[in-house]
Formats: sequence, C-alpha cells, structure tokens
Amino acid sequence: MVTVVDLPEIIPVFPLPGALLLPRARLPLHIFEPRYLQMVEDSLKTTGRLIGMIQPSATPTGRDALHSIGCVGRITQFSETEDHRYLITLSGVSRFRVCKEVDGFTPYRRCEVSWTGFERDRGAAECDDGFDRTAFMDLLNRCFVAKKLDTNWETLEEADDELLINSLSMFLDFEAEDKQALLEAPSLRTRRETLVTLMEFSLRGGTGEEFLQ
Repeated sequence: MVTVVDLPEIIPVFPLPGALLLPRARLPLHIFEPRYLQMVEDSLKTTGRLIGMIQPSATPTGRDALHSIGCVGRITQFSETEDHRYLITLSGVSRFRVCKEVDGFTPYRRCEVSWTGFERDRGAAECDDGFDRTAFMDLLNRCFVAKKLDTNWETLEEADDELLINSLSMFLDFEAEDKQALLEAPSLRTRRETLVTLMEFSLRGGTGEEFLQ
C-alpha cells in the first residue's frame, strides 16, 4: 500500500490523448519524443520513479488545457532501444487532482497535485459485488465478434474483477472523453457500469472506429 506521505506535491505529467492508466493496472508506453525521453530520465533519478498520465482537455481556452484528474504510475519496467527510444511500463499508483501547472525549466510539463479523495486507490484491490460476470462476458464476446477481433479468453475469464474491468477500460478503443469518464468513476462498480454502457453503444453502431487500440 502507498500512503499520501510517499507521494510528492509536484509531479511530471504526460498528456496523451486516449491513454488511460488506472490504479493497480499496468500501461506499456513507447517513448520517443525528446521532452518525454528527458522526463523518463529525470523520473528514474527519483525514489518514486513517478509519471502522471493525464488527458488533454478540448476547451475554449486552448489546446494545451488538461483535464483536472489524472493517474500517477511508477516506472516498473524500463528498456532502451539502440536508437535511444525507451520502452517502459507504468504501474498505476493513485489518481490525482491538478491544483495548478508549475512553471520551470524542464521541457515537459509539471503540475502541483492533490491526492485527497483517492485514498481507496492506494489500498487493496476493489471488488464489485453486483458484477454479473456471465452477462458481462457475453456482451464482451458479442462486441469482439462484431468487430472481428480475438483475444485470449482463458486469461480474461481467470482475471479477477478489478483486473478484468480496469484492463478493458484501458485498452478498448473509446473516445478520449469516454476514457476520462472511466478514469473518474468513483468505484469499480461505477466503472463497470460505464464500460457496459460504452460497449452497448458500440454494438449499436455508435462508432465506426476500431474497438481496440
């Protein structure tokens, strides 16, 4: 478990549309832009090795606006390619709320953040007592068939509730605002209900895009 004492007030943030990180889940990333290469290098020099993932927000104030809530992850896997790109894995630690963006000399963005209200993220895995797994897997199968996609069904069926729901929330291809709704869900049950709604919408032809990233 991680306490708020272990989490800094200022963190580097990586605004990446459609990329969702959730607590206790893992997100692989391919880093190649110079500013984010520097961000990874700087993060690896710290004790926490933390990077905050956050969605850009399309607001009238400008294209550089950020959503107010993101999720910080710890670099738990790291490798470097011969042409100086990084392949990393972030393990989700906790969601955060942006207080303000911090000016500085780094090429990447940093924010002062609050961890208040996300204490559950730093505890044990959540359960979803109302989860009808049979109905959920049937809906997921219909979605995959409709999109002519395949997956390792045995792995999905063996995953616990939180891992299953969070992994699908992260890797199914939804609009950025839908991803944000999944991130901000106050409980695993709410996230599962939102995920079901999005899959049902996709089955009804709500999007013509590929279902998986």
